[in-house]
Amino acid sequence: MIRAASVPPRRKRRTPTRAFQRIYTRIDRITKATCTVKAEGVGYEELAMVAGRPAQVVKIVGDEVTLQVFAGTEGIPTDAEVVFLGRAPNLRVGDALAGRFFNAYGDPIDGGPEPDGEPREIGGPSVNPVRRERPSELNVTGIAGIDLNNTLVTGQKIPFFADPDQPFNQVMALVALRAKADKIVLGGIGLTNDDHLYFRNSFENAGALHRIVVFMNTTEDPPVERLLVPDMALTAAEYFAVEKKEKVLVLLTDMTLYADALSIVSNRMDQIPSKDSMPGSLYSDLARIYEKAAQFKAGGSITIVAVTTLSGGDITHAIPDNTGYITEGQLFLRRDTEVGKVIVDPFRSLSRLKQLVIGRKTREDHPQVMNAAVRLYADAANARTKLENGFDLTHYDERTLDFARDYSRDLLAIDVNVGPDRMLDRAWELFGQYFSPEEVGIKQQLVDTYWPDDA
Repeated sequence: MIRAASVPPRRKRRTPTRAFQRIYTRIDRITKATCTVKAEGVGYEELAMVAGRPAQVVKIVGDEVTLQVFAGTEGIPTDAEVVFLGRAPNLRVGDALAGRFFNAYGDPIDGGPEPDGEPREIGGPSVNPVRRERPSELNVTGIAGIDLNNTLVTGQKIPFFADPDQPFNQVMALVALRAKADKIVLGGIGLTNDDHLYFRNSFENAGALHRIVVFMNTTEDPPVERLLVPDMALTAAEYFAVEKKEKVLVLLTDMTLYADALSIVSNRMDQIPSKDSMPGSLYSDLARIYEKAAQFKAGGSITIVAVTTLSGGDITHAIPDNTGYITEGQLFLRRDTEVGKVIVDPFRSLSRLKQLVIGRKTREDHPQVMNAAVRLYADAANARTKLENGFDLTHYDERTLDFARDYSRDLLAIDVNVGPDRMLDRAWELFGQYFSPEEVGIKQQLVDTYWPDDA
């Protein structure tokens, strides 16, 4: 049954409803998260209101339209009103986005007015490769464990792999505050209220709100709404990168919760699950997001740093496994019991694009210092294994253990905030404190220039 009527707004939206819309009052099927109606002239991803609840078209077969109800279908009767809004989710983009906090629908949650700007559909296609430039600009985060061993490049896409009990959101806040970027866009997916307040207070106290845009879904919001957050964040990022030619850093946390929301929708639509109960489309769903990272020929860039939490450290789970195929490396967080700090693990972390900038956009000694430090750190790991198995240590073994302790504390820990030159100088100081130039194995020309005088 359908009828034409003027529809009063049920939820505050920036795009007004049309004067006359088709309202359907007969729902054929209802599941825990979806409902199906017979309708015509409806498009994929179109928004709708089902009994006053936001929904989105996820499947069309003939005249049967399946809608995903974000807040769930509990309590919705079969004669509920279904109103199609005639548009996909959109965001008003403009300079007024800067310094603001929004929910998954792009509505302000900071008490401020709705920003002015041009409505733009979210979730559009990735940038055409012919419009991309080869990444070549240094992206400094201010965290020595990243900038020394896993240097980032503008236009790169890379995740943090971390256990759920590690302070990954604090790391993301540090990256946001220290990064040399024109704009920071944070997509908070399934954040607790404590995390929400932590991000907000951190940005306000640092006086950095003017260059930060936040889209957020909390644990109190419907889980399915998390699917909108990355697209909202990237739509804002594309505005600043493409139209304003700015260097934009996008931070997404936690992409595991995003994938879980995909699984919820897939399972409730009776789709056959793939590995680890994830939908078979997981790879393409993640790639659609990560491939938005780009260095543009006309100027501007989008760099994506995302958190993927691990279950029991299982890096083979479908979510990190697919993520690793798409992204250009990973940053692995772990707690170093020797120094009692969370560090960026040099063994399990990798930036596949670092060779494009180290020694070119950083100091000439950077590649050799990085390689020597990781090799000596590996020697310390071997010495620790010998010690745990009851073997005697050589004098060199003992020195590598001392070096590894100071190296973790002074350069790998996530709370170390030093510039690129200072981190290299500190590495040279540690080399001179514990080893001879021959043991370090760096080119003599660099040793002559940078070896500490008091070593």
